[in-house]
Amino acid sequence: MNETDASYCELCLRPATSRVHGGCQQKIRQNLLELPSLYAALADALEPSRRGDNGRSSSGRTAPIPCNLEALDLRARGGIEGVLATWAADLCEREQWQLPQYGTVEAAVDGYADLLLRNLAMICDEHPAVREFAAELRQIAGQAERLVTGEKPPRRIPVQCPCGTVLRVTIDTPGARCPGCEVQYGHSEVLQLPMAERSAA
Repeated sequence: MNETDASYCELCLRPATSRVHGGCQQKIRQNLLELPSLYAALADALEPSRRGDNGRSSSGRTAPIPCNLEALDLRARGGIEGVLATWAADLCEREQWQLPQYGTVEAAVDGYADLLLRNLAMICDEHPAVREFAAELRQIAGQAERLVTGEKPPRRIPVQCPCGTVLRVTIDTPGARCPGCEVQYGHSEVLQLPMAERSAA
């Protein structure tokens, strides 16, 4: 591939012969495959016995709500279901398909994840917002996995763009756009930016 024919992966911004690298597409696929099981596993985070409460108040009125509200939000309509439903609706509208309807949140998570999986190659090849699609799936899957495993969120590292703007990124950041100069950095590029100096106290 000569320089004039060079193209770049929409997700990692490295030179590529396809719109989305096979490895980047596999990461999206993995998130879609894991979201239904993560949704189911989040139910355990809502059980008091799993969070160290060995008993409940007999009246049920004096004890605090013994559940993780973040897990509750992800399991509610609009959480994991909302992210998958939004992208499934977008796909169906673009292709002029009828959007499937489901009676329960769990059925919707399973159904929409499956719909997106079956059409992933087309989304990667054609969808103008594939970068946003991948980022939203990565974010919601990562959030759910941290709640299921009890892992702490990745630490954000302050790096400085040549324009002077400080960006806060993590080791698994797929890339970032500088709000100061609008330059788009890929994963490796943003991690190679110099650490921002801490302001003096």
